[in-house]
Amino acid sequence: MIRIVLTALALTCASSFAHAQSCAVQATDKKLAGAAKTSFLTKCEKDAGASCDKQAADKKLAGAAKASFTKKCVSDATSG
Repeated sequence: MIRIVLTALALTCASSFAHAQSCAVQATDKKLAGAAKTSFLTKCEKDAGASCDKQAADKKLAGAAKASFTKKCVSDATSG
């Protein structure tokens, strides 16, 4: 069971990361600074959290598997 969850987690994170640039990279590409950058990063992190929660629900993850998946997914989406 753990092997299945970890495989699904790895595949989802890989596909999620391939489809979208991280929030930090997007902010840099847009040449944002100061309050505009902070606002953009906050919104981007919120959107990433919602997207990752939806992906976890679609995969019917619960408990520790959901928490682990969501943490990794949001980290991948927001880190540069």
